[in-house]
Amino acid sequence: MPGLNTNIPIEKIFRRFMRIKLPQKIFFTENLRVMIKAGLSLTEALHTLALQTEHKGFRSIIEELNSDVEQGKNLSQALSRFKNVFEPIFINMIAAGEVSGTLEKTLEQLTVQMRKDYELVSKVKSAMTYPIVVLSATVLIGIGMMIFVVPQILSIFEEMGDVELPLPTRILIAATDIMKHDWPFLIIGTIAIVGAFLWSIKRPLGKRVWHKFLLILPIIGPIIQKINLARFTRTLSSLLRTDIPIVQGLTITSDIVRNVYYHDACLAMSEAVKKGETISHVLEQSPKLFPPLVIQMTAVGERAGTVDQMLEEIAEFYEKQVDGIMGSLSSIIEPILIIFLGGAVGGIALAIITPIYSLTTQFGQ
Repeated sequence: MPGLNTNIPIEKIFRRFMRIKLPQKIFFTENLRVMIKAGLSLTEALHTLALQTEHKGFRSIIEELNSDVEQGKNLSQALSRFKNVFEPIFINMIAAGEVSGTLEKTLEQLTVQMRKDYELVSKVKSAMTYPIVVLSATVLIGIGMMIFVVPQILSIFEEMGDVELPLPTRILIAATDIMKHDWPFLIIGTIAIVGAFLWSIKRPLGKRVWHKFLLILPIIGPIIQKINLARFTRTLSSLLRTDIPIVQGLTITSDIVRNVYYHDACLAMSEAVKKGETISHVLEQSPKLFPPLVIQMTAVGERAGTVDQMLEEIAEFYEKQVDGIMGSLSSIIEPILIIFLGGAVGGIALAIITPIYSLTTQFGQ
């Protein structure tokens, strides 16, 4: 079969910055597995996948993969050329499947791994949509009132001259003046603060502080812990099932978990296992990150030689917990949103009503 590589240099340059969404990768592994199981050769399967893929950038990548395989390269070697698209876990699991002759089984395991990860992320995004929309609408409505409505009411107080206004009213007048007259500086300042914050949390120290803060938050902290535990156990279980050495598996898993403290814990486990220690023993050294359930079940799996199965059961347990929490997150956050909205409306009302009440009392006397 002739090579399918028709890319021009400019496309190769853009492809270095390309990001392929997870559903596209799931489509790739699932269909590749089905076609290999049906008896198609790897090149025939890749050629068919390229024709079926609608995403032009991903199609060109599959075409290059097919071209490399036709030239005698392994699929994992071809995938390693696109490390910005395929994560280390993807490449390493395919490589392990090729070495052991179980590529079909590996593709199935990889599909399950990615689908579970996609479902987890989708549930989190879906649960966070409601509070983000409510907060955004509240902020926009509040800004509109501060610019167009509140100044009309407060202009009455400003015309009173020497009358001493309460502190809340003076703060509200100052805030409306800033929004009305100095809004360009306010926008620039807001952008600068947000930019500085985003930059700082990408630095090593800032990232550690931010991730630590997220872990100790009352509601968000437990959710983040469960998500990282689900990813840790699911990923490591998938890697161990493909006969990847546990030390290498822990190193790869460290890149999958998003929290820096879980990342460091995975690397520490990798180093400890090299020295002959067990995973459960290393987990015991981080009780704030790994609950007793994870430690005990991992220890049982190590004694029975079924660590991968135990890790999969732990992953399913925490995935169900995350699913339950995300399903009820709206009812958990609603009281907080109501208190926030009530405080904002009450503060504005207090700033407006207090001086009116004071003036009414003075005139009544």
